[in-house]
Amino acid sequence: MKVPPCHVIEGIMASSRRRLLYVRSGALSLLFYCVYSHLQLVLSEEAENCQNLRLGQYKCNDPKIDESTQEPENCRDMTAWVECLPAPNISCRLSNGTVFRFSGDEVGFNKSIPCRNVSGYSYKVAVALSLFLGWLGADRFYLGYPALGLLKFCTVGFCGIGTLIDFILIAMQIVGPADGSNYIVDYYGARLTRLSITNETFRKPHHSL
Repeated sequence: MKVPPCHVIEGIMASSRRRLLYVRSGALSLLFYCVYSHLQLVLSEEAENCQNLRLGQYKCNDPKIDESTQEPENCRDMTAWVECLPAPNISCRLSNGTVFRFSGDEVGFNKSIPCRNVSGYSYKVAVALSLFLGWLGADRFYLGYPALGLLKFCTVGFCGIGTLIDFILIAMQIVGPADGSNYIVDYYGARLTRLSITNETFRKPHHSL
């Protein structure tokens, strides 16, 4: 049996090494691609919806206030929308399903905030009329209660008692305009909010120590 020359054997071995190197490189590339695709899939599944971020993971811009109504300019049906920016390095899912990592300057979602229905009745004017001209019924006339206003006018504010009571009720925003709307109060002014217990607000039980 004739043995091939040494240079032929060396060439065959070099060719085998190259093929093995190519196969190894291809297998490593395929493994890396599979691991990367799996990580991307896992991360996209675990990414939370941007609207479900917890308090402290985002901040919302202040709404643009209409000077005439002192309510947000986009107030519709007692609801307005503000832009919210997730905190830096927060990743969440946008409304179109894309997972995005925020730097703190991008808008991630819009959040609804309550706004009030106003129809032109100023809180400051109502309080001033009640304080200075309440005994003439001017406050009740202004708020749209002509019968009570006429009665206060004829009785000089129920001998002063009705004037005092109306001033307290108007100052505490218990009595408002007759059409059911809210007073025009400065957006960052003396607003009162009525708190009530609903299905969303309940007393949390205390655990025994």
